[in-house]
Amino acid sequence: MNLSNLKPAVGATRNEKRIGRGTGSGRGGTSTRGHKGQKSRSGYSKKSGFEGGQMPLQRRVPKFGFTNINRVEYKGINLDALQSLMDKDSTTTMDVAYFVSNGLVSKNAKIKILGRGEITQAVEVHAHAFSKSAVEAIEKAGGKAVTL
Repeated sequence: MNLSNLKPAVGATRNEKRIGRGTGSGRGGTSTRGHKGQKSRSGYSKKSGFEGGQMPLQRRVPKFGFTNINRVEYKGINLDALQSLMDKDSTTTMDVAYFVSNGLVSKNAKIKILGRGEITQAVEVHAHAFSKSAVEAIEKAGGKAVTL
């Protein structure tokens, strides 16, 4: 037995009912489209967001503001998360690869260290950005904050 001679079980499949093949087929005449109207015509396709001529939701909701295309999104990591990692495996250096391997960020994310929580051990932290309070807390504990 191989993939070339596999078949479904007997009676498991049926031929599809062909439409528009004459009145004797039971699917002739209007070919399951009903009588008249937009949907019965050839070439009909419903546009996404079309509400039958009513003003679509996307057009009736007011728009405001703008999206800054140069915005830089950071993934924030607080000091208490760093402390719990240090308690777990007592590391002295934390860089992007370390955060990725511990599941705190995805590999292409930019990282910002934030100041919530306490840090008690000296650790060298490499990240893309730091808050002022985080830098103060890291240096107060005898560590080093390195901006990438």
